[in-house]
Amino acid sequence: MTSESRSLPVPDGLDSERIDAGVARMLGISRGLVADACDAGNVFLDGKIVKKSDKLRAGAWLDIEWESPRVALITPMIVEGMKILFDDEDIVVVDKPVGVAAHPAVSWDGPTVLGGLAAAGYRISTSGAPERAGIVHRLDVGTSGAMVVAKSEIAYERLKRAFHDRTVEKVYHAVVQGQLDPLSGTIDAPVGRHPSSDWKFAVTSAGKHAVTHYDTLEAFPGASLVEIRLETGRTHQIRVHMAAQRHPCVGDSLYGADPTLSRRLGLARQWLHAHRLGFIHPTSGEHVEFVSDYPDDLKHALAVLRGKPEAHVD
Repeated sequence: MTSESRSLPVPDGLDSERIDAGVARMLGISRGLVADACDAGNVFLDGKIVKKSDKLRAGAWLDIEWESPRVALITPMIVEGMKILFDDEDIVVVDKPVGVAAHPAVSWDGPTVLGGLAAAGYRISTSGAPERAGIVHRLDVGTSGAMVVAKSEIAYERLKRAFHDRTVEKVYHAVVQGQLDPLSGTIDAPVGRHPSSDWKFAVTSAGKHAVTHYDTLEAFPGASLVEIRLETGRTHQIRVHMAAQRHPCVGDSLYGADPTLSRRLGLARQWLHAHRLGFIHPTSGEHVEFVSDYPDDLKHALAVLRGKPEAHVD
């Protein structure tokens, strides 16, 4: 961590904005960094300590000191099993394996999609934070499937807008414990940080709006294969929403999955896969769609549930 500080007047356009939101816009830093600085007593308005929920006043003098996190660098690294589903001048669509992060982070030194693309010689958009250049959406390390990365600046801008405006079709398949009732439905519940765990998220009134649509595709004794369409894209949204219904993704130990069932199915991670991704191509204007087949571990688990553990897995 390195300390940075600024001292400047509040512009008229930010009058009455919340401290955390307004200062983040002024300085081009994250809202979380400003909130942490407020919590540490390092943000002053006209010499008085302010809280993150206080309001800015036009013309008031702002003093702030904050800690800048260490930036993770993109390290080229061949990613075993990562396939290219589509590639042109503007986008590259990858089939992300399990155990691979979308981009590097201070807390992650394993393989990444960006590192794998760099090792394969792909040039990615420079838009976004340096360690997340070209990233317009993410999949969890433990979730496999289709993911698009922007190669051109115009693709980055238009795809970011498409994800923001919820015009991208994101279809996941999951195996969850038990049978959902009703078999098809919508879960509309806010998702935010877990109140007592740094690594988990939860349905909480303080969370962000989150909507998940689901349809049961196949039912088994003690589990169901479901198709899920995300209307929003909150961190761990599917895992949190399913766990909140008491139907956690099979294999998802973080959110309460039955370890006995996980062992029986040979799963070392949650059965969750980004199966289909559809959107308007950022430059051609045509609708494009990409499908990712289930990887071997998920195929094997399904075979066991179907009573065919000896089934051949390609």
